[in-house]
Amino acid sequence: MKFYVDLHLCPQTSNLSHVSSMVEKAAAFGYKAAGITISSKATTEETQKLKESCSSFGVDFITRVDLAPKSVGEMLKNLRSLRRKAEVIAVECFSKQVARQAAKDRRVDLIRFSLVNPKSRFFDVAEAELASGSTASLEIDMAPLLTLQGFRRAGLLSSLRREVQIANKAHVPIVLSSGADEPILLRAADDYCSLAYLFGMERYEARKAFSENPKAIVERNRRKLSPDFVAPRVYVVRRGKS
Repeated sequence: MKFYVDLHLCPQTSNLSHVSSMVEKAAAFGYKAAGITISSKATTEETQKLKESCSSFGVDFITRVDLAPKSVGEMLKNLRSLRRKAEVIAVECFSKQVARQAAKDRRVDLIRFSLVNPKSRFFDVAEAELASGSTASLEIDMAPLLTLQGFRRAGLLSSLRREVQIANKAHVPIVLSSGADEPILLRAADDYCSLAYLFGMERYEARKAFSENPKAIVERNRRKLSPDFVAPRVYVVRRGKS
């Protein structure tokens, strides 16, 4: 059985009842881990409560921060202060300048684009080439495809089809997430994978985007956040008694 990860659950973190209902639904659908967006100012106590809520349903809690910077300078400032406080950092790119910098910055795990404005989707060949040289993955939320209608949904599918082709050609990993903010928008990973066929992802690719790709991001960052981490590929194996 696949180890499915929903890297983008969006409950109201101030409402633990809402968090529990979301996590319970995710667990029922077979997700083993969930990334929950927390505030950049979240306290240790608040984060611990979210972790406990996930643990009660057997779901591994992944801390995630979503940045929506208005400028490159703002993004760099936030990355400096938050990189060691979150296991996953995603950047919503509202300008080409931010998109380019986010794609090549190794502190960025996920790059994201507008779901409703095709002109604000900056993932092109140049963007993909930058991302392929770093650790950034392209994240696609699936829940909006359940709510958008008519031309908006058709336009989004067209954009996603083009971006998936570009990402695959440049070997940029794709992460599929729910992006759900209500339990009713959650679906099993296999259901979302069937939906991904509409924008050109084969079933094995979509399943990998819900399992191996997000899992690799979390494992990589947890190693970096470990007290045993010294530098890339250098770790403390054993500590002396003195």
